[in-house]
Parts: sequence; structure tokens; C-alpha cells
Amino acid sequence: MPQFPRRVVCLTEETTETLYAIGADHLIVGVSGFTVRPQRARKEKPTVSTYLDAKFDNIIALRPDVVFAWSDLQADICAELIRRGVEVVCFNHRSIEGIISMIGKLGAFVGYHDQAHAYALELRVRVDEAARVGSLRAFKPRVYFEEWYDPIITGICWVSELIEVCGGIDVFAENRQHQGAKERIIADPLEVVRRDPDVMIASWCGKMFKPDRVRARQGWETFRPAVNNMMFDIPSPIILQPGPAALTDGIDAITNILSVVPARTS
Repeated sequence: MPQFPRRVVCLTEETTETLYAIGADHLIVGVSGFTVRPQRARKEKPTVSTYLDAKFDNIIALRPDVVFAWSDLQADICAELIRRGVEVVCFNHRSIEGIISMIGKLGAFVGYHDQAHAYALELRVRVDEAARVGSLRAFKPRVYFEEWYDPIITGICWVSELIEVCGGIDVFAENRQHQGAKERIIADPLEVVRRDPDVMIASWCGKMFKPDRVRARQGWETFRPAVNNMMFDIPSPIILQPGPAALTDGIDAITNILSVVPARTS
């Protein structure tokens, strides 16, 4: 019989949320300090890391069978844990399909294949239903998504995909092919104005969104979302987490925003 992990550490929120959702939360012995989904996780589990730093001695003291991480951003943490003899699984997905695949792989890794498969199918239904509703929009708003403000960075792949799923048009859709944030920097901020979006959605990586800061940008006096008060924010844990949150509350948030954008008259 295969020996599945019985003590796991999650360095990012999406694996924590997934394990709770499939009933495997008892396996978690440590989480990221940025974990807010589910809310009880950070109260129940020791925090052993931020996003880019980790308490290595604390992690090792928890005697994990495996540590789950995400992306090149945590590569240095992963390397150090490996050097210290810890098994590490680092996911590197950045798309809707990647999120669903991650859930299935994670569940299988810890011996919860059936539960993870059912959960992944549930999320697939959520995405498909959002796409059905989105396809019925008579007016498809042009959407500008801003992940950071200085420098200006556009949305990562799964965010761009979700905008389209929900019936919008991402005005910087070509940027989603890029893995890193540096490649999604807008060199000329006025290019955003020239793309003429109907609505702006911001999620400033945990920082509070400040519409007046956008309005004060030089040359943005005619920025349509500012003129029409069509600037909105979505909390980062909902939309910038490559996990269940984006496919549930993230979809709901985008859908609700697009539903209040008026059709163009000019």
C-alpha cells in the first residue's frame, strides 16, 4: 500500500484552502502567514512563512512529510528546504486549467484522489456556468485589470482568462502569456488610456486600492473608467491566489462588476 503524507506544510494559501475543502485539513501542520482562506486556518495552524521568506528551523521542527509551494517566487525557499533534507512539491500553474489540475494532483498526492476529483469537477461547473452567463452579455465591457500601480502591471494569466469567461474583454490580453510580473509591466502608462477600457478592476497585491491615485496620473484625465466612476477593486486573496478562491469568489466578483458597467453610447 502506498504511504501518503500525514504531515504537510503549505507555504501558499491555495493548497491550504484546497486541503480544507476536500476534508484533508488535519494533515496540515503549518501554513503561510498570509493565509486568510479559510479564516480558521491561521488560528488552527502554526504560521511558518511569509510569501518570500520562511522560518526554516520551525518548518523542520514540525517534521513535515512534504512541503507544498508555488512558483519560481518560492524557488529559494524550496532549494533551502531541499538542502535541509525536506521533500518539496512546488506547483507552477498560472491558468484556469492549471488551477483545476493542481487540485487533482494535490489530492492524489495526499491520498484524497476521489475527494479532490469531485471538488475539481464542482469548480469546473462553476467556471462553465460563468462562461454560459458571460456569453449571453449583449455588451461585453472592455476591462483593464491592474495588479500593481508602480510600475503598472497588468493581470496574470488566470485573471485575464476569468475576465473573458465572465463576458469581458481584457484590453491587455496579450500580456497573459508572460509568466513573470516584470514582463507584464506597462512601459508607457498612457497606453492604458489609449486602450480605452470601459471599466478598471484593481487588486494591488494586498495594498488598499486608491482611485484618487489613478485619477491623479498625468495624462489620465480622459481615462473612461475614472470619468464614469467605473473603477473597482477585488481583494487579493480572492483574485490573485491561483486556487479555489479565483474560481469561486473571484468569478462572482468579476461577474458582479461587469453587470453594472453601462453599454457605450459613444
